Amino acid sequence: MHKLLIVGAGRGGSALLRMLNQMDRIEIVAVVDHRPDAPGLALARSFGIPTDIDYRPYLDADLDVILEATGDLGEYKHLRHLKQEKTVLIPGTFTRIVMKLIRERDKLINAMMQNERERETMLDSTHDAIIGVNRQGVITLFNKAAERLMGIEASKVLGTGVTERIPNTRLHIVLETGSPELNQEQILPNQTRIITNRVPVRNERGEVVGAVAIFRDITEIMALAEEVTDLKELQSMLQAIIDSSDEAISVVDKNGNGLLINPAYTRLTGLTQDDIIGKPATVDISEGESMHMQVLKTKKAVRGVPMKIGPKRKDVVVNVAPVMVDGELKGSVGVVHDVSEFKRLTEELEKARRIIRTLEAKYSFADIIGYSETMRLAIEQAQKAALTPATVLLRGESGTGKELFAHAIHNGSERKYKQFIRVNCAAISESLLESELFGYEEGAFTGARRGGKRGLFEEASGGTIFLDEIGELSMNMQVMLLRVLQEREVVRVGGTKPVPIDVRVITATHVNLESAISVGKFREDLYYRLHVVPIQIPPLRQRLEDIKPLAMHLLRKYNLEYGRNVEEIDERALQLLLTYHWPGNVRELENVLGRAMIHMRINERMILPEHLPPLERRAVSRSEEPRPSLQATGKTLKEAMEEAEREHILRELKAAGGNRTLTAKRLDISIRSLYYKLEKLESMGMIDQSK
Repeated sequence: MHKLLIVGAGRGGSALLRMLNQMDRIEIVAVVDHRPDAPGLALARSFGIPTDIDYRPYLDADLDVILEATGDLGEYKHLRHLKQEKTVLIPGTFTRIVMKLIRERDKLINAMMQNERERETMLDSTHDAIIGVNRQGVITLFNKAAERLMGIEASKVLGTGVTERIPNTRLHIVLETGSPELNQEQILPNQTRIITNRVPVRNERGEVVGAVAIFRDITEIMALAEEVTDLKELQSMLQAIIDSSDEAISVVDKNGNGLLINPAYTRLTGLTQDDIIGKPATVDISEGESMHMQVLKTKKAVRGVPMKIGPKRKDVVVNVAPVMVDGELKGSVGVVHDVSEFKRLTEELEKARRIIRTLEAKYSFADIIGYSETMRLAIEQAQKAALTPATVLLRGESGTGKELFAHAIHNGSERKYKQFIRVNCAAISESLLESELFGYEEGAFTGARRGGKRGLFEEASGGTIFLDEIGELSMNMQVMLLRVLQEREVVRVGGTKPVPIDVRVITATHVNLESAISVGKFREDLYYRLHVVPIQIPPLRQRLEDIKPLAMHLLRKYNLEYGRNVEEIDERALQLLLTYHWPGNVRELENVLGRAMIHMRINERMILPEHLPPLERRAVSRSEEPRPSLQATGKTLKEAMEEAEREHILRELKAAGGNRTLTAKRLDISIRSLYYKLEKLESMGMIDQSK
């Protein structure tokens, strides 16, 4: 039993539905049309066949054939893309051909009925048996072939009711419905097997005035068809199908000789039908073993086998599967993929990803959530800065959203349609950072690319470059960056000629640059070059009123990512969030809510306190906070801040068991920054790094 899906329920689809619904070896799984009032849908429902406006639910692995009857080339291409590999897709041109044949046959029958003498001569001489009835169901035609097959003389049945004299007839049903019944197999009382077509006869006004049954003895033909496949018909059908495919396809018979190829195969290999048809399956192989022959031997499909084919030794990957008919091997079919095309598409995809990664600023000011006074002030400053080409210094703790502000400033400026390039200065070594930022000339160092390479400042010319973790730059790199900011030009590594640039610079740091200047770790002149428009982004603990709107925004985001439907946060859970001091800021809030949603059951809609992960360094409530001593210490603000920083570093280092990598992670700073701070503590005698 072959499973078939009809797509398109217009006149063509309806005619094919009537024909195919009568075939015993075909099961119509559904009739699909996007128009609910399509005439074929009502006809299908009258036959008990499911109908739908969407064919995607029926494109499973069990579907054998899709009959596309819309005539829409776009629909045909979409179906070809969605269907399973084993499913055969027959295009709308096939529908039109069948309709034309049906109309021509109907015209022939009508012409035969109009000329009585020619009709009698023709019908008596034909090998097909014909029985005709008038509108009242009385037999008016019973030719010689019908006498022979039925074993009844015409004189005994002419003029009598068809239901009385012809067993198992359905001509009276055709008279009532006006619908043809095509290709019906039937066994006569004398055990003769016939195939019959019953069609209504209409007058010039379209009224049913009779019906005709045409049938022939197929006992011998059916016996032969059960043993031998009609290869000519199979070849014609298969050729029509694969010729419309963009995939290179080759088919061989059970002996391994070429049976057919499609135009896409010729385009790929350069081999024509004369080179392949009737030739051994090895004729097209330049390097490798024939997968057709292997499949014919093993009767098992192979996938993803690389080889070279054709006179041009094309690099390809092939998938080959056996063709089985009633459990008997009839040949194999191969689909050939051009590897060079895959490589080209992969390179284009990677190029697109690089462009997206380096040139796209993804966020705008609308993406910044903040209603507190300090946050509104920071947003207002950033919006004003976006309207100018001035250098912006974004300051704030890690996780406060400095990069988000950088994206928004670029998208709010006149440069928003130009490049936006991001550079994390702490993530790249000094030697590599110089060549990445400023580029290099050919032969500047071992392994340098031929022709040299443009640096990121040159790539960003006309747009914006965002230098994150600017406080981690070495003194040497600070000098080079200062020159770029002053002169608006760069000199490539190994070069002497300055290259002018037009780039807007946005920098960000969580480092106290003033402290770094005082200890000689940051250049004061560079500080003032960067400090044109400083924007302080407040930590989350200083804008607790923003936690709830931020949390609701993150819930919507994670609902989409995790496929959940969390709607709100319990007041007790929200209170826990408000009493935590958030050393990781918004980034930590994202992590906490993300873990909470992962731990929730799929049907839960509210985040409860038990869903939240343990907040280890939780702050006490405001009412419980110990009041700081009001006694003067004699320390400057800078000294007090440095002391608090030292104590915090030592406390986290002890909690991490001396593990510096873990300590840096807990402090949310780079490992380089941590080592610098530890060296400073060692010089003060507060720690011994040799242990």
